[in-house]
Amino acid sequence: MTIADIKKNTEAKMDQSITAFQNNLTKIRTGRANPALLDAIQVEYYGSMVPLSQVANVSLLDARTISVQPWEKGMGAKIEKAIRESDLGLNPASMGDLIRVPMPPMSEERRRDMTKLVRTEGEAAKVAVRNLRRDANEAVKKLVKDKQASEDDQKRAEADIQKVTDKHIADIDKLIAAKEQEIMAV
Repeated sequence: MTIADIKKNTEAKMDQSITAFQNNLTKIRTGRANPALLDAIQVEYYGSMVPLSQVANVSLLDARTISVQPWEKGMGAKIEKAIRESDLGLNPASMGDLIRVPMPPMSEERRRDMTKLVRTEGEAAKVAVRNLRRDANEAVKKLVKDKQASEDDQKRAEADIQKVTDKHIADIDKLIAAKEQEIMAV
């Protein structure tokens, strides 16, 4: 493995960390409805647990209401129960075949709790990026120790890895700020 390979792999893994962080942010509830909020909900379907999106069509009715349209008649009650028992604090209402999931307005205290959760998730993403930096630097040091690279190459590589790390951490900070602003908007 060369220094260029190490840099490329590290940057790819850091990009994956940011993508995972963005996916986690979509699951954090804001005052507005978002179909991705229900992605984590599992529903019992013929004895096995499957994601809600595999047994129903999830879409938006309006800015504060998610609609869930089951593909089979008998699934409505099970879907409603799964949404109600999730830790999202949602109360679905059945209207024939259609299940409406209104988003309750968030209190100021709940908004602050959500921003703390966003910061915690962001810090976890930053730690993941920093761990990748550490692993990359150790890989470069191993190359120098095995006489496959010079110490000057090591210094340059560590500086480049640090630049990539700083860029990814700045991206995470921007995502945190944007999500906090979205949560605090009434």
